Amino acid sequence: VQLQASGGGLVQSGGSLRLSCAASGYTLDYYAIGWFRQAPGKEREGVACSSSVDGSTYYANSVKGRFAISRDSSKDVVYLQMNGLKPDDSAVYYCAAAPWSAVRVPINQACLSESPYESWGQGTQVTVSS
Repeated sequence: VQLQASGGGLVQSGGSLRLSCAASGYTLDYYAIGWFRQAPGKEREGVACSSSVDGSTYYANSVKGRFAISRDSSKDVVYLQMNGLKPDDSAVYYCAAAPWSAVRVPINQACLSESPYESWGQGTQVTVSS
């Protein structure tokens, strides 16, 4: 699966952005999708994930209540709506796809690990100014 992440940019603290993850040549209906981010000097961390089996979602505590992951099957796109952005959210954001069978449902914290994911997008930069 080839993935394309887009929608990043520069936003002020408290602002919002919506990231998109689109697939080429495959339908995302058979894949769990995770959003990850990596800030300079830090390890990549999972922030949100979505199961294609039952629609369940899971969020890292750092973004819970501010970020929302959703799917548009008609467009074969997965979104990450980010509200209430903080400077600490600044990072390169990646989307990743895992075969639906590789992620247990209902989805849980394990989906924030990189291990089930086989395909990665190129990343989109999010910068939040204070």
